[in-house]
Amino acid sequence: MHTAPSDTEPVSRTEPLPTTARAGRALPQAVAALVVVLMLLVIVRLPWAGDLGMHAATVQRLSHNLLHPGNPLVDADTPSPYYSPWMVVLGCLAKITGLSVFMVLRIAAVIGLGLLVTGVWRYVRTLSAHRAAPALALLSLLLLWGPVLFNWSGFLGLNSLALTVSYPSVFALGLAFHFWAWLTRTLREPEPASWGRWLPLGLLWALILLCHQFTGVVSTLGALGMVIAARPTRAVLLRLAAALALGMLLLGLWPYYDFFSLFSAGSNLEAIHKPLYEQLAGHFGFVLLGVAALVLRFRRDRWDPLVLFFALGALMFAAGGLTGHYSWGRALPAALIPAQLAAALEVVTAGRRAVRTGAACVLGAVLAVGAWTQAGTLGYVIPKSALPSAVADKYETPWVGYHWLTPWVKYGDVVMARTLPSRQIPAYGPYTVTTGYPDFFLPDEAKRDAAVERYFADGTSAAERQGILREYKARWVVGSRRLAGPGLRKVTTGPDHQVLYRVVR
Repeated sequence: MHTAPSDTEPVSRTEPLPTTARAGRALPQAVAALVVVLMLLVIVRLPWAGDLGMHAATVQRLSHNLLHPGNPLVDADTPSPYYSPWMVVLGCLAKITGLSVFMVLRIAAVIGLGLLVTGVWRYVRTLSAHRAAPALALLSLLLLWGPVLFNWSGFLGLNSLALTVSYPSVFALGLAFHFWAWLTRTLREPEPASWGRWLPLGLLWALILLCHQFTGVVSTLGALGMVIAARPTRAVLLRLAAALALGMLLLGLWPYYDFFSLFSAGSNLEAIHKPLYEQLAGHFGFVLLGVAALVLRFRRDRWDPLVLFFALGALMFAAGGLTGHYSWGRALPAALIPAQLAAALEVVTAGRRAVRTGAACVLGAVLAVGAWTQAGTLGYVIPKSALPSAVADKYETPWVGYHWLTPWVKYGDVVMARTLPSRQIPAYGPYTVTTGYPDFFLPDEAKRDAAVERYFADGTSAAERQGILREYKARWVVGSRRLAGPGLRKVTTGPDHQVLYRVVR
């Protein structure tokens, strides 16, 4: 693997580095440290958007019944792919300590962030010995995106990370970087590494897949690129096959859900993933700088692992768009990550100093624009009123949540609510009639969705609404004031004029 001489030659202790060289190393490290501090402050706030309620509900169910938690969102005895090894650990932590699920998720966020930062550092060190390379790589992963803000679980933009740092996807991606670092070093052994070093790699691969399936795909594509680049011998391939077999065994034995049944779940997921194929230039345009860096790496080494990693990710993403399998778009980080890393590494591995300086200036300018695009992240740690108006305009207010229900609605109660409340209410312990998310393992999902739609439809009679509530044993309703009528007693009013009703039998 190509490494520039300036990265590997030791610096004489009797010859101090030039001031500009020291500043060139210190600046990205200082900025990266500030970003990490920012993320730690975000974790204190734990802004709520997206899937946080799902993960909180998952911890809730596991903390109450570790062996048979049931569906995390509705009162049904079904498995769920959200019951991953990591969530089981968090459920145990909640049960043992008595901490609230949101405090447990904060702990999960700190661990996930730590794994991610150290994983990036370890993997980048296999690609370059330059001291500034890990910091530059981290900044590129967070800021080298596009001029239009993009947030999605498993995608490492700064704002996206702020909203998903407690999610299993961040934990799994941190493990993936450690996995790639471990695999790269193992493949570089002059003699085939021992079986004892290969077999745990298989277990780690399976653990990533179980914790977050989409990140597991990204991890797999990256590993495949690294293996191809290494052109392994027969002895190495035998060890690799054994590691894969052990990983497959773990996947098959996981008791909380059937991992392999997920391969038939694609039709449930295509519609919600179609936006991944929209506004590509706006969301990911700055990554073209990394693609240019990959071209340079390819010219230097036809077997460059980042180039192969990118090619595999781009092919899968393109295949998803061409065939309508839009859920395959979740493999896009397998193209983004190697391009972002390549852009950072070109600053420290390009041949002549003038070239490296030029690359550093270009990357710095693009990262500054990327930082401005995501400047609204500051709103998660600084009151919006204290932000400059230009930054405040970029800030997206998090969800308020439904803690205001908890004095009345208890754990295990069923609440009739629309989609958005159904994504949050189970975080506090209650169930909802429908999930608010596609659920491949819930056999009556379509029936539940239709029942909720009928309940809130303008033309539905009071008698039919009461019948729906009885069918799903709903004790509470969250909706607008116009729902008031027979069989409902108003209890309290929450944000946005939402009303909590008690169902009167």
